[in-house]
Amino acid sequence: MSTPAETGLARWHAAVESGDPAALPALVAPDAVFRSPAVHSPQEGRDLVVAYLGAAFVVLGPELAYHDTWTRESDAVLRFTTEVDGMQVEGIDMIRWDDDGLITEFTVMVRPFKALEAVIAAMAKQLFG
Repeated sequence: MSTPAETGLARWHAAVESGDPAALPALVAPDAVFRSPAVHSPQEGRDLVVAYLGAAFVVLGPELAYHDTWTRESDAVLRFTTEVDGMQVEGIDMIRWDDDGLITEFTVMVRPFKALEAVIAAMAKQLFG
């Protein structure tokens, strides 16, 4: 039997590979929380989490590559790189899943600071026009 992290990771990677944000609602628990380095307060609830993850699909897009993954039974840390507006971005996604393999917590950390600024601007454009 698979652990929540194994189930969740397989579903997450399939969604990222497809690039289709329509797959996201089925991956996220109703009471999920998203934490971003760009936003002071946690974004709570499936709709907000899906909105932020969907925007990230567009912003981080085709250049997004995961390089390392560290897992426990119900959570994982994934190291990624991408490019945003010509800026090299390195970061981690920390994801926690419930027993059904639905995302309950998603935290993103990005470096360097100039790359974070580029991500913030691109995310704001996606989310708020």
